[in-house]
Amino acid sequence: MATQRHYSPIDRLLLQADTAMRTLLPFSGAPSRPSPALVRAETKLSEEDSRHAAGLMRINHTGEVCAQALYQGQALTAKLPQVRKAMEHAAEEEVDHLAWCDQRIRQLGSHTSVLNPLFYGMSFGIGAVAGLVSDRVSLGFVAATEHQVCKHLDEHLVTLPVDDEKSRAILEQMRTDEQQHAESALDAGGYRFPAPVKFGMSLLAKVMTKSTYRL
Repeated sequence: MATQRHYSPIDRLLLQADTAMRTLLPFSGAPSRPSPALVRAETKLSEEDSRHAAGLMRINHTGEVCAQALYQGQALTAKLPQVRKAMEHAAEEEVDHLAWCDQRIRQLGSHTSVLNPLFYGMSFGIGAVAGLVSDRVSLGFVAATEHQVCKHLDEHLVTLPVDDEKSRAILEQMRTDEQQHAESALDAGGYRFPAPVKFGMSLLAKVMTKSTYRL
């Protein structure tokens, strides 16, 4: 009969370091699902449209880097095993988004953000602190973050070049997944953050989007 392996604190730190490397290094994340872009035809975009689409996808890629770090930080400090497992599972699903965005950015002839290590470290710290406070706050932070991501995706779907069907397919699937993550976190008992906290999170998100569009 198989038994579940129990990791020591040092084991968990090493696993976190491995995850960080796989998140930040190009082409290191293997998606479990094929990219939605595969079923959409490639269309020739103007140089301006390609640059804009790449900027939007770079923002979303960095958002997924932050999501990975947030979930890993929360999993490290979660008090209940089932919450830790849920965080780790959510992080695994976000790998798909990370890889899809990375692939599309390369197809558009651009690069991922040089600021990703900075945002990874910040998000990991926020996630770890949220997990230390309580599992309910940690889950609530997930829900609030995912709702913020959904808002950004809605905006990007509007401003994305009309002919860029491949990027659109990716963002649409990400929007569906992120909404599900938010609902699952609330259903699991996540705390519903008040408006001032959500406003502060929105300001931080704007800093990320403005800085990573070109960098």
